[in-house]
Amino acid sequence: MTTKEMANKYYELACRNEYVEIQNEYYDDNVISTEPEHAASKGMQIITRGKAAVMAKGEAFRESRETLHSQSCSEPLVAGDFFSVILKRDITFKNRPRVLLEEIGIFQVKDDKIISEQFFY
Repeated sequence: MTTKEMANKYYELACRNEYVEIQNEYYDDNVISTEPEHAASKGMQIITRGKAAVMAKGEAFRESRETLHSQSCSEPLVAGDFFSVILKRDITFKNRPRVLLEEIGIFQVKDDKIISEQFFY
């Protein structure tokens, strides 16, 4: 699968909020996920290594929300082994006010799998 094909598959599934399927099907077992440094102040781990740990991080995020009002994913931009998307969410977390989240995700593809993801917000 080319990077462009992977990016298109990510986009298709992300538009349907099917991130668990993305991770199950397309993440490498040794994937590395990187959050921005300021995420540590919110109790988030900056670097997460391994598919199981990345999936657990996603599950914890889903468990922390009360309501996902809407979400969107931009069409991907592809360059070499990388693609990027803009992710937007209108969300209410448990015991917190409603917020609009916007982030850029950059993904690296190798051997038909996503081997790294990095988020900027």
